[in-house]
Amino acid sequence: MAEIWIADDDASIRFVLGEALREDGATVRDFASAEDLLAALDHNVPAVIVSDIRMPGASGLKLLDAITSRGLHLPVIVMSAFTDVASTATAYRNGAFDYLPKPFDLDQVRAAVERAMAQSRPPPAPLPATEPEAELIGSAPAMRELFRSIGRVAATDLNVLVTGETGTGKELVARALHRHSARAARAFVAMNTAAIPSELLESELFGHEAGAFTGALKRHPGRFEQAEGGTLFLDEIGDMPLALQTRLLRVLAQGEFYRVGGRELIHADVRVIAATHQDLDAKVENGQFRADLLHRLDVVRLHLPPLAERREDIPLLAARFLARAAADMRLEAKTFSPAALGALAQMAWPGNVRQLENLCRRLAVMAPGREIRVSDLPATNAETTTGAGWHEILQRTVRERLARGERNVYPELRATFDQALLEAALAENGNQRGRAAEQLGLGRNTLTRKLGSSRRRKRSKP
Repeated sequence: MAEIWIADDDASIRFVLGEALREDGATVRDFASAEDLLAALDHNVPAVIVSDIRMPGASGLKLLDAITSRGLHLPVIVMSAFTDVASTATAYRNGAFDYLPKPFDLDQVRAAVERAMAQSRPPPAPLPATEPEAELIGSAPAMRELFRSIGRVAATDLNVLVTGETGTGKELVARALHRHSARAARAFVAMNTAAIPSELLESELFGHEAGAFTGALKRHPGRFEQAEGGTLFLDEIGDMPLALQTRLLRVLAQGEFYRVGGRELIHADVRVIAATHQDLDAKVENGQFRADLLHRLDVVRLHLPPLAERREDIPLLAARFLARAAADMRLEAKTFSPAALGALAQMAWPGNVRQLENLCRRLAVMAPGREIRVSDLPATNAETTTGAGWHEILQRTVRERLARGERNVYPELRATFDQALLEAALAENGNQRGRAAEQLGLGRNTLTRKLGSSRRRKRSKP
């Protein structure tokens, strides 16, 4: 049975909070001051502490400092009628788990306590160490075929055209081709042709001599020279101006070029990998891209599927991105709840893998507690896909689990379904149980009972 301690100099607040938390099955102790609570910590440690900020004697912030100095990793929820930016920021900086304004809503406190109880459990084990350089990951059929193609093509010097929507990871494909090639010991040089002004693009690619144009004070080696013996990755090749396409064609056809303003013929031993999210065949038809250049680049074409076509990879990608974000920003590791992973798998993801990674970085910072839930996901991202309805996704999940010979499939999935419904309804209604129950078509008592059952199942898990 979880034990929750309350510190507040207002006896009525201690009584109301205590009764509400006891209704949820918790054991509650209350204290009129921070000093009394600290004295009790010498003999016992609760799962969660709820404390007022301003109390006679030691304040809630002093209580936070004292808990930290004792080396106790206790989630502390602080409450205050003063919710200015300075007070809130100070509380979080001192280690508060959450900051609730007074007067508070009991459902809001209950939700915060439930999150804090999950926080008090041991943190998830860190993911095994991976290579410093980001790797392509996935087990979807389209990704497995892509991996096989990379393995076959990497050992050659063939030019490669990587296609796919923005954010699918085209540069990762190029890096994988380079890393597993005979050129791996030499440079990998990446250049986004759409990000460089057209008047500077030629100089960036081929370099320039001193005095070639205003501001060219000394010789500058271009990307082809920098990538000598290695790989040059040209991203967004479809945006390259036609005049520059002609010069690039000469390098690919003859392996030589001149610097801007130069007379020295330079030989290039460079493998070129290009990428685009555009339809280059259509651009050729419209006269916006040279057909002969496309033929030179498109010796081998590798296509990266959008995230919506490899939904089975989303849980693995999300866990990896969340762990990486926590490590990069030196934050405590977090995990996704099954319901949250289910919601992620149903999102549209117009920004593909990059959008998922950015969302995970945001959640690593903003989501309270160690477990990320459906209510933590931004409402703008919580839209289901137009391709497959939720019932189709559920059917696919059932078939997969039955095919693996799993048992107790119905009660487990039914519990997950109920949990997703309750969490989504509570999040949509600001944790107001009455409004959530009304929208779901349940009685408030029924919703409370189902919430209690869901919490007991979570606590019973190892």
